[in-house]
Amino acid sequence: MTRRAVIAIDIQNEYFDTGKLPLVGIEAAASQARQVMDDARAKGDMVVHVRHEFPDPQAPFFTPGTPGVAIHESVAPMAGEPVVLKNYPNSFRDTNLKALLEEGGVEEVVLVGAMSHMCIDATSRAAADLGYKTLVVHDACATRDLEFDGMTVPAAQVHAALMAALGFAVAEIVSTADVTADQE
Repeated sequence: MTRRAVIAIDIQNEYFDTGKLPLVGIEAAASQARQVMDDARAKGDMVVHVRHEFPDPQAPFFTPGTPGVAIHESVAPMAGEPVVLKNYPNSFRDTNLKALLEEGGVEEVVLVGAMSHMCIDATSRAAADLGYKTLVVHDACATRDLEFDGMTVPAAQVHAALMAALGFAVAEIVSTADVTADQE
């Protein structure tokens, strides 16, 4: 059996309504992420939490020492679950994530969290490049509207485009129901 880890990326207060960068659908995505994490715990899989902070204390968001950088209470780490601090979109860059996964004998990663078009994207690509079988739980991820060339791209379209791109050659795109199904 392949050793699996769920990596919960940046499900932090900053992305909720009281934060500085609220995402479309973050509450639903966090609820789905919680289901994936609870299922992993029940199966004995590793659960790793990743949280973002900018090193600059003057950063406009994800500012060190502010409530926004805390992991949201709906997906709070359980005792003994590692929390990785990152400063870049790629959760592997300049962190101990790869070492934690290697120590746990992990071969497959399941990604949930935010933002689909940034940290989920960067971490998925890095995980695949490092040789991990990579699954992204599409309904346990959230993003926001983006703007390009004077045009607003709705969050649902940003998310769909990103999932399509990742599914093309980087990761298996699955639902919460897919990943939490009992496997024999």
